[in-house]
Amino acid sequence: MDGLTLLHSRSSMGKLTDPAPTAEQMDAIYQAALRAPDHKELRPWRFIEFTGEGRTRLGELFAEAEFQEDPSADDDTLNSARKKPLRAPMIIAVIAKVTPDLPKVPKMEQVISAGCAAHGILLAAHAQGLGAMWRSGKYAFDPVVRKGLSLEEDDEVVAFIYLGHLGGRHKPLPAHNVADFVERWA
Repeated sequence: MDGLTLLHSRSSMGKLTDPAPTAEQMDAIYQAALRAPDHKELRPWRFIEFTGEGRTRLGELFAEAEFQEDPSADDDTLNSARKKPLRAPMIIAVIAKVTPDLPKVPKMEQVISAGCAAHGILLAAHAQGLGAMWRSGKYAFDPVVRKGLSLEEDDEVVAFIYLGHLGGRHKPLPAHNVADFVERWA
């Protein structure tokens, strides 16, 4: 697949099935992530990979976050939180590992760099015929989850990327009119 086809055809895949990507596929995925733009070569990324029981542990962390937010949360709410990481055979938490107070590389730039690494993961998965879905939501910002993932004060969860094999049909990709998004100064 050529580069433009890759970029033009990637889409989020909400239905993902076993097996998890192989070690070789993951090496290619991480190599792509590590090519993200990186001012001053800070490498402001950290990746936490969840498979097998690790997904169950992440689900327990999500349920604990729900309970801490609302101690009267019912079993359905807590069980729903526990099941979220089980929607794919692998999840990668992409963490912006921020070095604070750098005058030439502000926190925002470091977080965006980690976001580019996450996008590299999505593209490399697609290039290998895998499906991927970038999710964030409230758990990315929850203090219980942040503590459970051992984040430092300035670190940010950029994404929970769900990975697996395609388990559903491809939804048609919408066509976009470039002129709706581009302003040209000439």
